[in-house]
Amino acid sequence: MGPGRKRKTQSPKTLDPQNDTVFPVNKIEPIHPTTATNNHPIRRRGRPRNPPQPQTSEPTQLSSPKRQLIDSNGNGAVHNNLTEWDNVSKVVPSMEAVVKVFCVHTDPNFSLPWQRKRQFSSSSSGFVIGGRRVLTNAHSVEHHTQVKLKKRGSDTKYLATVLAIGTECDIAMLTVADDEFWEGVSPVEFGDLPTLQDAVTVVGYPIGGDTISVTSGVVSRIEILSYAHVSTELLGLQIDAAINSGNSGGPAFNDRGLCVGIAFQSLKHEDAENIGYVIPTPVIRHFIQDYEKNGGYTGFPLLGIEWQKMENPDLRMSVGMKSNQKGVRIKRIDPTAPAFQVLKPSDIILSFDGVDIANDGTVPFRHGERIGFSYLVSQKYTGECAAIKVLRNSETLTFDIKLESHRKLIPAHNKGRPPSYYIIAGFVFTTVSVPYLRSEYGKDYDLEAPVKLLDKLLHEMPQFPDEQIVVISQVLVADINIGYEDIVNTQVLAFNGQPVKNLKSLASMVENCDAEFLKFDLEYEQIVVLQTKTAKAATLDILTTHCIPSAMSDDLK
Repeated sequence: MGPGRKRKTQSPKTLDPQNDTVFPVNKIEPIHPTTATNNHPIRRRGRPRNPPQPQTSEPTQLSSPKRQLIDSNGNGAVHNNLTEWDNVSKVVPSMEAVVKVFCVHTDPNFSLPWQRKRQFSSSSSGFVIGGRRVLTNAHSVEHHTQVKLKKRGSDTKYLATVLAIGTECDIAMLTVADDEFWEGVSPVEFGDLPTLQDAVTVVGYPIGGDTISVTSGVVSRIEILSYAHVSTELLGLQIDAAINSGNSGGPAFNDRGLCVGIAFQSLKHEDAENIGYVIPTPVIRHFIQDYEKNGGYTGFPLLGIEWQKMENPDLRMSVGMKSNQKGVRIKRIDPTAPAFQVLKPSDIILSFDGVDIANDGTVPFRHGERIGFSYLVSQKYTGECAAIKVLRNSETLTFDIKLESHRKLIPAHNKGRPPSYYIIAGFVFTTVSVPYLRSEYGKDYDLEAPVKLLDKLLHEMPQFPDEQIVVISQVLVADINIGYEDIVNTQVLAFNGQPVKNLKSLASMVENCDAEFLKFDLEYEQIVVLQTKTAKAATLDILTTHCIPSAMSDDLK
């Protein structure tokens, strides 16, 4: 029996985008696109309500319209002008720029990586920006095969092209080739980052109807959030406006009609109500400018370190910090990050680009506010440098460190690429990723998956840039692999005495092997031994039996 825990026995099902959690982080879930269904009115028992009777009235002149407004004392006052009402109607002047996004998805099958799942349709929201472009959420067009847009009040759907998908920030950029789509549409203008208690209005096409929906609320919190799509930590807004499935990608406007964010996820908990999250304009502008500068999305850079707070006075004294010095201690450094060549564990980071870091890892944000210093890192672009001041052995040093995008040993996302696989003698080798764990163990993979894989997911760092965790996903039963049938999700450590760095290196070593036996060293001291000639000859029959088109994925050929 292999040490890897067996997957659940029920047959794989296409995940409902309305209910599936993209990545479970403290019960925060992305606002999923609404699965396309027919909206039928709910029929209730009992006496039907009397339909409202049409009222006839005399024609009225439009030269002096009157409205009754209620003052702060509850008294009604008749106004002969519409100044107050004009202000209300101008809260969202760019509502015509909000579009409905229709997408057909074809998700990869990570458990059977040579095929894809059944396609499904969804709808979400988006909005027009300058340069004949449209913004929406990345998870709204994830694994897309076709994307169409429909303007408000229109009956025509226009084919769209996906220009860029930012998986970390959950933003996607689209465009439409048809000139007719852009007629009569004014692009949305962006505003500054709002303050607490600022009014916000979320516009989109959520579940419950086909027409545009408007909900309002206020900004409740501004902080570094965990973006549920790929568990990246970036600046985010918490609002109390209702955000539901289908609101994905819809803009959030302030009281001046300027866009201050994109609706993208909500908190689902029995003790919480009306907690929604919005991607703020600094993150949106970073995504747009990144695309414009590089011709594509390059991502948000990271420093590549793990750090510890220095709030304990004895801890500060032990490393030689003076009373006026504050900072955070480096625990570990990613060996693949440029900082690994400069910084050392136990260095105390005092400042980032001239901004002093407090003992709790925060920096001044705005008047009366503080925020995690990772916000400063996220404001930089991939390839840029930052001035890092550190305290090492009671000596203050300053380094210019290049910032690069971070790659985890077990990635949170495959960025639209199909999974890699390699098959020999019925043994299916593949790489571990969060989508793979979710496919094997369900939404609660953090409870069901083998502990060793979870430990690598949470704590282990790659030792070189292209390192991967290679596992035997399953064994396609045949005469040649008798006795190995129960090996499931077990890591491959070495092949014929050579360490396995990644799946491509394993496939290359097996294909070019001239030894008599193929010997795979697995975790927990388990081994698999096969005769080389017999294994390679049996592979073709196994592929034919299971209707598998190739023994390896295209990226390995």
